[in-house]
Amino acid sequence: VGHNAIFAMLAIKAFRMLPSAATPKRIDGVCALVRAMTPWRDDVPDRDIAPPPFSDRPAASRYILKEASDAVDRFVGYGQGFAGHMLTFGQSLVELAAMGDAQWADSCRTAFCKYVTVTRRGPKPDDKRYTDHPPTKLRPNQSTYWEKRGERSVGIGHVFKYPYAWYNLLEHANDPALEKEWDEKAHHVF
Repeated sequence: VGHNAIFAMLAIKAFRMLPSAATPKRIDGVCALVRAMTPWRDDVPDRDIAPPPFSDRPAASRYILKEASDAVDRFVGYGQGFAGHMLTFGQSLVELAAMGDAQWADSCRTAFCKYVTVTRRGPKPDDKRYTDHPPTKLRPNQSTYWEKRGERSVGIGHVFKYPYAWYNLLEHANDPALEKEWDEKAHHVF
């Protein structure tokens, strides 16, 4: 669900921040990891889905946050993987474009539109149900959040990826109404 774009963007960013870490073995390892990821679904994207250019950081951030917010509402009782991956997949493309790699980000546009299409359809009646997270005002930028989280598993990193994407998108969206909308439902994702 965008993991190939997410991990590739994070690796590119890390290698640029620490060029000495970009050894041939590590680069080959990242490439092997990305190639090993198989398509999740291959639905045709709906024609009405038209995200702004990923290089338009404010507009793209608002679009992704709005799609993810709508997904939270749609998937109450079914887990929030769709909303969380909307954040991480979309944010990785915005960040990739911001790093100067807009062409790479745009090469993922069709895949992202497919994901928006699937997410907008919502859960199927026979999809597995999950208990929703209880409402809380604690957020990942507060130490109390992590203290209360305790020893629970970090899964495959969603506990870090979701907040990273969410805070980054909120910063660039610069939209108080959208931030308020998200503040009321962020507990579903965190």
